[in-house]
Amino acid sequence: MPPPRPLLHARAGARARALARAQALAPALALGLFLGVALGGCSSGSSSPSSAPASESAPGVPGASGFEGAALPTGISAPGFTLRDQTGAPVSLAGYTCGAPCVVIAQQIRGALDELPRRVPVLLISADPATDTAASVQRFLTHVSLAGRVRYLTGSRAELRKVWHAFRVLPASAGKAAFARSASVFLIDREGRERVIFQLEQLTPEALSHDVRKLLG
Repeated sequence: MPPPRPLLHARAGARARALARAQALAPALALGLFLGVALGGCSSGSSSPSSAPASESAPGVPGASGFEGAALPTGISAPGFTLRDQTGAPVSLAGYTCGAPCVVIAQQIRGALDELPRRVPVLLISADPATDTAASVQRFLTHVSLAGRVRYLTGSRAELRKVWHAFRVLPASAGKAAFARSASVFLIDREGRERVIFQLEQLTPEALSHDVRKLLG
């Protein structure tokens, strides 16, 4: 039997307040953030222009490639970059190769990490460096239980603009709706190749952990 209507309203109000608190904790994440997931190893490679996904499958249904995300064409090297994480330490993608939308994406990544048998490197790249202070980033990562589990990278707007362009991501200044359409999670294999892309509507912890396991072999 469904609960009384006032209880449903109360629950909806509680969810709205929780989301508002998350956005207040992380203004940078509420406005925009590009998320990238890289798999461990140590190999660098030259960058090449990225193209559209080779194939797509319905959420939760693996396609012909065996991935649940949209498999990318073979042979695409992930664009190289060096930025700084939330502690100020420099991080290079080469060292890892072998708003509301952002809160949701962070929660999906956390759920996927919880399901994986071992730790994998995760790089989060800022799309709003002006508001991404070390304090606000740390508060957000703590709130979504990703503190100590991911590295949050930032840099000057000029440095980040090259990365945004290379990964086809719009910055926060493009507007919340435009950013939400471009925000993506990339899976990069041990050889530094872009293998899978998840956009917001595809992303679930189960699908993400499935595809990471497939790349880990």
